[in-house]
Amino acid sequence: MSRQRVVIVGGGFAGLYTALAIEKALAKEDDIELILVSKENYFVFQPMLPELLSGSIGIMDVVSPLRRLLGRADLHVREVESVDLERQELHAAPGFRPQPHIIHYDHLVLALGAVTDFRGLRGLPEHALPFKNLGDALQLRNHVIHALEEAAIESDPRLRRSLLTFVIAGGGFSGVEVAAELNDFVREVARSYRGLDAGEIRVVLIHSGTRILPEVSEKLALFAERILGRRGVEIRLQTRLDAATGEEAVLKGGERLSTRTLVSTIPSSPHPLLDALDLPKAKNRRLEVDSRLRVCGTENIWALGDAAAVPTPDGGLHPATAQHAIRQAGVAAHNIVAAIRGGEARTFDFKGLGKMGSLGHRCAVAEVFGFQISGFLAWWMWRTIYLMKLPGWGRRLKVATSWTLDVLLPPELVQLKLGGTRGIDREHFEPNQEVFREGDLGDRMYIILTGRVEVVRLRDGEEDRIAELGPGESFGEMALLNKTTRTATVRCVEATDALSLPKGDFAALTTNIPDMRRSFEGLMESRATALGARSRKD
Repeated sequence: MSRQRVVIVGGGFAGLYTALAIEKALAKEDDIELILVSKENYFVFQPMLPELLSGSIGIMDVVSPLRRLLGRADLHVREVESVDLERQELHAAPGFRPQPHIIHYDHLVLALGAVTDFRGLRGLPEHALPFKNLGDALQLRNHVIHALEEAAIESDPRLRRSLLTFVIAGGGFSGVEVAAELNDFVREVARSYRGLDAGEIRVVLIHSGTRILPEVSEKLALFAERILGRRGVEIRLQTRLDAATGEEAVLKGGERLSTRTLVSTIPSSPHPLLDALDLPKAKNRRLEVDSRLRVCGTENIWALGDAAAVPTPDGGLHPATAQHAIRQAGVAAHNIVAAIRGGEARTFDFKGLGKMGSLGHRCAVAEVFGFQISGFLAWWMWRTIYLMKLPGWGRRLKVATSWTLDVLLPPELVQLKLGGTRGIDREHFEPNQEVFREGDLGDRMYIILTGRVEVVRLRDGEEDRIAELGPGESFGEMALLNKTTRTATVRCVEATDALSLPKGDFAALTTNIPDMRRSFEGLMESRATALGARSRKD
């Protein structure tokens, strides 16, 4: 009999544990070839990601190399771009050579996790910080430390307040844990800055519901609210985030919170690869599967975790949690092997063992086997259970050591500047928001995509409106070409999206492309001429 190839897409809880279960089922047999395709070569233990913010554990403590976890499976570190269901092929992104990477499968397991989806929310794709993966956690930690460094030397009280205001949208487990860890961290490290007072710090948690932590009982949710409130976290219930700019979080109803740090733990949606597949989907856009985790209407495609709408016996859907994904992996692996070798398939039905969430500072809430626990005992259980769920004793030892040292040593304040400088970027501005002010340093030029802006100058202490610009027009180039400060203020007349080009990139383009420089110089001269004519008329 020829070997059957099983290809698993996704290296999270669902994908990894499916591969491990199939490896265990293989024993000494060699009738199945196993391939795991993941865009990263490591597995992230996501429940511990919020602890990266405070530095209570190290960056490498929450990740495990997939190659060391897997025994017989081949690992392809690629991102899947498309699936050809007819030919039973995966098309993955190319590597160092621009050639197609095609993987044939006999059985396909779709275990793609959820992704951040800001579609339809003004300004959030440009300005909100998501919190879904390791890169998001590192970016947020670096951003927070940068905001503290700037606030410590900032003389403008308005900007200082904005830098020290941290807004988190989403009151589920993820949002609450991020708010708790971030609040503990910034208030603790404020002592290291002579120019900062912890009393100036504002951490705001926004939630659309009537209480935070809808996943647990009302009693535990109210306990969490009291603990967070006592530690200085402002909780805004029945409040929705409507839009975002680089300077504000705009709430439903028009209220604006001045902040340079907006974290959104909502919303999330299934991986966009699933949308392109001609497979049945539920209302939540996840793949419809039967109780055996086979995609409905197929014989050799399986889905689990965040990619699947897994039915319960009473007609509902199982939650997409790690504990469910791990157990779905065992059922899916058994059924795949049974489909290849022959045997009786199993159905998935798991009630869940409980739910736990950390509130930081040695406090947590937990519902375990129907018991409600809060405070230090819940925190101890949270850490013990998650420590034992980490893959590998070496990883557990590292995390236990980090937790021990965290009690004895102050938190780290190192800002890791892993990325380059900010390049061409898309920005969103709300009505009446100033893009820049007269007298500011010229650091970027802008091209309007949608919306309109007005250009105003101060004359004898009063504003003089000298121009209005719309889609396709640019502004801000004058200060860059003349190497001066801004000669006018640009304010949005309506909601505006624009491409912004930094000074260095603008200089490189205008220096190396003479026609572009002449075009901008001509535009600058025509505007100066129009302004001169307007002044003479006045």
